[in-house]
Parts: sequence; structure tokens; C-alpha cells
Amino acid sequence: MLRKMLLVKAIFLTLVMLPISPVNAQDIPRTADGRPDFNGLWQALGAAHWSVEPAAADFPPLPVLGAFGASQASVGVVVGGEIPYTPEARAQQQANAADWLSLDPLVKCYMPGIPRANYLPFPFQIVQSPEHLIFAYEFASASRIVYVDRPDFEAPVFSWMGHSRAHFEGDTLVIDVTDQVPDTWLDHAGNHHSDALRVTERYTHRGPDVIIYEATLEDPNTYTRPWTMRMPLYRRLDENAQLLEFKCVEFTEELIYGEYRKQEE
Repeated sequence: MLRKMLLVKAIFLTLVMLPISPVNAQDIPRTADGRPDFNGLWQALGAAHWSVEPAAADFPPLPVLGAFGASQASVGVVVGGEIPYTPEARAQQQANAADWLSLDPLVKCYMPGIPRANYLPFPFQIVQSPEHLIFAYEFASASRIVYVDRPDFEAPVFSWMGHSRAHFEGDTLVIDVTDQVPDTWLDHAGNHHSDALRVTERYTHRGPDVIIYEATLEDPNTYTRPWTMRMPLYRRLDENAQLLEFKCVEFTEELIYGEYRKQEE
């Protein structure tokens, strides 16, 4: 098992540290006002939704699920390979991972939060205007509004999807996400954060149909320093590509409320 983990980490470091190739400005789709155009349907590939850190494949949480429920191996998306947890936070992550089926909020159809929403195995759509970007996610019909060039617009309350404010640095879209509740996880492996989390997202075109996505996470309550994850997002080009419904609340009713059902007499 140790040898397998070392191999996975070596592959990860080879891939994630590759430099991002420069893109000619004329190859970037642009809006009418000349800014990079992020409109479209996008989706991440890979196994980051299982674990953002390198991880070997593992047994399913319930034996009856067999191979279908087993977790995928993941080369990871964390730059450097490992999240810089405090000792206490690492212990919490390991406890989360040991009982993730019961503890992961996503299993109960709660909102995924940022950055997790962007690398679930579901597509999401970006609708862009000069003043706002709307991110609509297929999972749980989650969504968020990103406010462009409004740095002084503070969040009214903490929320599951956080408060997002954006600006452009050259051809890179930068989104500052704050005020997320501490309940969301980063993956099924129990990677977590506190309510002090601040996520700085960076979206950079690598061509008309690929975005390089980076998210830098800062949380002094959980991590010893800021750290970054990086992965590509791909435009969905299949015929009739669109967001479909995955309103998962009804799928969790028995899980959450089954014990309260009236027993048959």
C-alpha cells in the first residue's frame, strides 16, 4: 500500500507541476467588451471529488456496493501534493474519512460549497455579463452570483456557497470567495475547513475549450499556510449539452428522515 501511495504521489507531482502553456490572446474567446468570455457549459475530469490529495483506490463504504461503490485512485490536485493542515485539523480529516458516508454533507444533498462545486462529476454553466457572472451547478441545482468590480460589497450573511466578488487581472478572471459556512467539505476524503476560509479562484483560458482553474485556500484555523489546487475544466462539446436536473433532496429523504416514518400497525 505504501509503495502504491508513493507511486501515485510521484505521478501527481509530475503532472501538477507542469507549467501552464501560454495562449495567444487571439485564441481566447471574448465578449463584446473585450474581456475573456467564460460563457458555456464546463466540467472537470478526474477523481478530485474523491480526494484532492493523492490517494489509492479503496473499498466501498458498504460491501454491498462492490466495485461500483469503491473510491477511485486520485493523483490529486493540490500543488505540492499535501494540504498543510495543523496537527489537530489533520486528525479531524482522518476521522472524517473513516466515516465519510455518515458525515459528508454532500451525501445528504447539502450545497457543495466552493471550490468543491467546480470538480464534482457534474457539469456547471457560466453565464457572463459585464456586472455579474452566474454559476449554475447541476448537483442539487446549486448556484451562485459573482459580483464583478464590487470589492466593497460585503456579504449579508454566511452561506453554503459563500460570497463571490470578481475582477480581471489581464485575461485571468479572479474571484474572491468568503463567508462560507464551515460545514462543507472539499471531497469524500474528509478534507475540511473552518468559517475563516477564504478562497481565491483564478480562471485562465488555455484555448477556446479549456480553462485552467486554480483555487488558493487560506484558513488560519485549519491550515498552517495558504495552499493551492489546480486542474483543467473542459467545455462540454457533446450534442445538445445542457444542465439536467439533479434535485437530490428526494433521494435523501429515507436516509435523513426514515427513522421518523410512522410504523405500520
